[in-house]
Amino acid sequence: MSDPTARYLDLVSGRARGVGATLQRAALRVASWPYRGVVAIRNASYDRGGKSVFRSSVPVVSVGNLTLGGTGKTPCVEYVARFFREHELQVAILSRGYGAAAGPNDEALVLEQNLPDVPHLQGADRSALAATAVEELESEVLVLDDGFQHRRLARDLDLVLIDATNPWGYGYLTPRGLLREPPSALKRASAVIFSRCDQVPPDALARLKREVTRYATNVPLVESIHRPAAAVNSEGAERPLDEFRGKAVGAFCGIGNPDAFRRTLEQLGVIVTAFRTFPDHHAYRRADVESLEEWCEQLPPAAVILTTQKDLVKLRIQTLAGRALWAVRIGLAIQSEEKSFHNLLQNVVTG
Repeated sequence: MSDPTARYLDLVSGRARGVGATLQRAALRVASWPYRGVVAIRNASYDRGGKSVFRSSVPVVSVGNLTLGGTGKTPCVEYVARFFREHELQVAILSRGYGAAAGPNDEALVLEQNLPDVPHLQGADRSALAATAVEELESEVLVLDDGFQHRRLARDLDLVLIDATNPWGYGYLTPRGLLREPPSALKRASAVIFSRCDQVPPDALARLKREVTRYATNVPLVESIHRPAAAVNSEGAERPLDEFRGKAVGAFCGIGNPDAFRRTLEQLGVIVTAFRTFPDHHAYRRADVESLEEWCEQLPPAAVILTTQKDLVKLRIQTLAGRALWAVRIGLAIQSEEKSFHNLLQNVVTG
C-alpha cells in the first residue's frame, strides 16, 4: 500500500498527471478558498487588536514557517536554545506537541536527546506553558517551537524558516498546496532563515531572496544548511559519517520532506540502493518494524541501514533484521549573516 502522504505530495506538486489528478487539484484549490478567508480574518483580528495577546514576563523567541512541515524547524530550535544556554541563560522550549497525546512527540524526543539540560513543555495552551516555565522552572527566555501562526502568545522575535528547495509550498494554500499563510505574512518576520541553501543553485537562491524582500523588508536574510554531524544509535553511541561513504545504504524516514533526507545521504557519498517513506510524524507499530525487517532482508548483505533521528527516537531499537540501525544527526549551520543573527538573539535578552 502506497504512502498517502507521498500520493498527496505527488498530487499538489503536479507530479501526478492525468485528467483525474487535474480534477482533484481543482477541487483542492476550491477547498483552499475558505481556509484563506479564515486565515485573513484571524490575522486581521490580531493586527487590529481584536484578539487578546498574552505577554510573558521574559523574552519569547518564536521559530516557525509558512508551510506545512519539512523546513527544518527542529535543528533551528536547537540552535537558538543552545545559543542562549551558551550565554548561561535558563531556557525552556514551548510547543504544541502535535501527535503527543501519548507522550513527547518526535521533535521533543530529539531535542531532549540533544539538549538534555533544556526543558521542553508541550500543550495546546502555550500561554499557560509560558507561565509555568517562568514561575516553576525559573526560565529567563522562552523558545516557541512552530510559533509563527500561534499569535496568542506575544513574541519578541519571529524567526521564519523558508526551505530553499520548496519555498512556497507549490504555490498554494493548504489543501491545494502546503502554505499555511500567504507569503505576505512575512511582513511579521524579524528575520528570515533560508534552510537547505546548499541544495539549490546560487541563482535560484538569489531569486528567492528577491522574492522574500517584497514582503520582509529591512530584516536579516540568513542562509543556513542542515549539516550532518554524526551517525547515532538508540543508545547514544556515535560513528563518523565518513565511515559510510561509498557504501550501499537502505534508508527510510517518516518526515515532512523525505526528498531532502535522500539528498543529504547522497551528499554524504553513500549509495542509496533502497529508500522507503512513511507519513510525517509516523507512529511506528510492531507491524511497521516487522515490515521494515522484511525490507532489510532484501537489501545487499553489506548494506547499512540509515534513518533520521526523529524516526530513531520513536523506534528505540538498535537493529533491524540483525543489522545495526543508525540515524543521521543533523545540526543547523549558519552560512551568512551570522553576526546579524546572533546580535538579534543577544539583543532580545539584553535590550
